[in-house]
Amino acid sequence: MSSSQTSPLQHHELLRISAIYRVAIALVLLGVFFSDIGGGSLGKHSQTLFIYTTAAYASLNIGWLLFLRQKAYQTNSGQVGIILGCDILVFLLLIEASGGLNSGLGYLLLISCSIGAILLDRRLSAFFAAMASLGVITLQLYHLLSGSGSGSGSSQEIVSAGGLGLLMFVTVSAIQYLSERIRKANLRADQQSRQAAHLHRLAQQIIERMSTGVLVMGASSKPELINRAAIRLLGTQLTSEAPLNSELHRQIQAWRHQNGNTNVLIQADNNEELQLNFAQLRHKSGNSTLIFVEDNRKLTEAAQKLKLASLGHLTASIAHEVRNPLSAINHAAQLLSESNQLKDEDRHLIDIICRQSSRVNQIIENVMQLSRRRANSREEHNLRDWLQQFFIDFDTGSSPKSKIELVFSEKFIPANFDSAQLSQVVTNLTDNALRHSEIETGQRYATIHAYYNNEKGHSILDIKDNGSGIPPELKNQVFEPFFTTDKAGSGLGLYIARELCEANRVSLFHCQSDDNKSCFRLEFAHSMEVT
Repeated sequence: MSSSQTSPLQHHELLRISAIYRVAIALVLLGVFFSDIGGGSLGKHSQTLFIYTTAAYASLNIGWLLFLRQKAYQTNSGQVGIILGCDILVFLLLIEASGGLNSGLGYLLLISCSIGAILLDRRLSAFFAAMASLGVITLQLYHLLSGSGSGSGSSQEIVSAGGLGLLMFVTVSAIQYLSERIRKANLRADQQSRQAAHLHRLAQQIIERMSTGVLVMGASSKPELINRAAIRLLGTQLTSEAPLNSELHRQIQAWRHQNGNTNVLIQADNNEELQLNFAQLRHKSGNSTLIFVEDNRKLTEAAQKLKLASLGHLTASIAHEVRNPLSAINHAAQLLSESNQLKDEDRHLIDIICRQSSRVNQIIENVMQLSRRRANSREEHNLRDWLQQFFIDFDTGSSPKSKIELVFSEKFIPANFDSAQLSQVVTNLTDNALRHSEIETGQRYATIHAYYNNEKGHSILDIKDNGSGIPPELKNQVFEPFFTTDKAGSGLGLYIARELCEANRVSLFHCQSDDNKSCFRLEFAHSMEVT
């Protein structure tokens, strides 16, 4: 048997309908036979043949229906071909038992061949149509030759048999053509449906993973779509059933009813400043409002970085040009200070020139260092071991009056960073902590606390001091270049420290520690969880 004959069929619904039809037609034939509806035309030639054939056909079809139900209407073309062959044989016997084509049973062959044209391939369906046509013609030829028919009536039945055979071929061909067109159309529709579903899944994944929050509000002022970024920015409790932030709700209403501003700033429940961008979505069921939610602080930082990048190129060029004349000024002032004829007032002025020249030179060195910063080589470190070595190196070059307390657990504290760059950052922050503690308490004191936060999944390094802290109005400015509250400072230390941290995927910010001390905190990139 060929593969086409044994391949599984997908016409589940048509198989079910055809099986029910076969049972129904057998029962109808029996009913017509035992009633006066058919006028005695059915089985008039051989009632016994008609009854037994119809009863066997009904039993066969009931069994076939039960078999299909058990198999969830999944079968193959070989089994359908056997059933179709049984149909042709049964209907030929019924035509014989009823005295020929005048009984009208020939049209049942036409229906069976039409069903076969849908369920089977072109070759098999044509084969069964040919078998049915040959069977009808052979039956009429047998009547003619055996003398059971006579005269022009038998000749007319031969013509009718030929016409029925031709009609079956035409019908099967037409149904095959239409079935092929429908099959191809369904295949294209199925492919387009799968492609649309694939694109829909892709769009959902893209929206879900966007760093920009996406919120779609329906006409009923309930969220129709919320991605993770929007939930994070607007508040973790935001769902399709939860109430919106009052300010957000007000801005949405203003946009809808009063044609409010397209871009607005609001304060979220977590005190973050958010920028909202509104757009209208039109669809048949009503208009929706599309809202893009972005962290305004990050947008400001991104804009600031662009400005600072341009400023960095400019300042690096200026610093390079200023460095040589500054060195000449400083060298001339040192030579002048060696003269024995200077008065004390003049020596004081020369001292001012030297100190200020050194200060300007330090600023230039910081700018040059920032502009030619080398690429980092990040490696996995145990922050505990690294801090112990850092403390030894730092203590060697620091004032003996300085007191630094290291606090960490005995567990492994994973952190990924460039050792040289982190050493520069921690040195700068520790120097600041010692200086501010001394200004506030008279003692140079700092605490360095390293630990792993299991909840957040990363290591943290806190550098704390006993100083007065940073005033709230200055917290957003301390990391800007050239901003300083120390008259002797360059204002580049914290800016360079943050730049180096970002290059190592480390977050640097100022906060109040758990013991209410001023603290600069370094949060390292996520790493494996430590138990």
